[in-house]
Amino acid sequence: MSTKLLDISKQLLSIAQSGLTFSENKYDLDRYKQIKEIALKLMEQASGIPFEKLSDVFAAEKGYLTPKVDIRGVVFRDDKILMVQETIDGHWSLPGGWADVGFTPFEIAKKEVFEESGLIVHPDKLLAVLDKRSHAHPPDIFHIYKIFILCSETGGKMTIGLETSDVGFFSLDELPPLSLNRITREQIELMFEYKNNPGKPAFCD
Repeated sequence: MSTKLLDISKQLLSIAQSGLTFSENKYDLDRYKQIKEIALKLMEQASGIPFEKLSDVFAAEKGYLTPKVDIRGVVFRDDKILMVQETIDGHWSLPGGWADVGFTPFEIAKKEVFEESGLIVHPDKLLAVLDKRSHAHPPDIFHIYKIFILCSETGGKMTIGLETSDVGFFSLDELPPLSLNRITREQIELMFEYKNNPGKPAFCD
């Protein structure tokens, strides 16, 4: 993907979505529809995703366009971190996923860890809030904030979930192939920094 062009298209799309939500003048609404179409055409060029598919994806977006929220549970066992193998690409990440309406961030972390690994945890501390664009992830058509929450084991038994094909604990020097759309090595290194320095303040981009 062309990162710069993708960022421009997302900004235009946000402006168009806000205009379509709050404008009442029919001429303004028509202009905002044109801006949205231009934004999606730019996004098609930047991402390689067909215009029709992008139109379907963003047709469901209503109201003021805001970043999506991805929440990851951080669980340590001795000097190893909990990771799950994603069925979608066969690579590994920290357990987590999109924030669900009706749940707090801590509740999401607890729920995702259990659903993807079988472990019951207690969410203890917010570690970091990262803007996905500021890290070494592949470019994404959405603007995404990533929230990392430290959790402690309280029970359960390791088992795979509907979206995972394996689960395990790994040391920093034996990390499996990473699902880079979800996690980077630098982010895992940051999580180990928090393990080794419990008083380290939460980080935010």
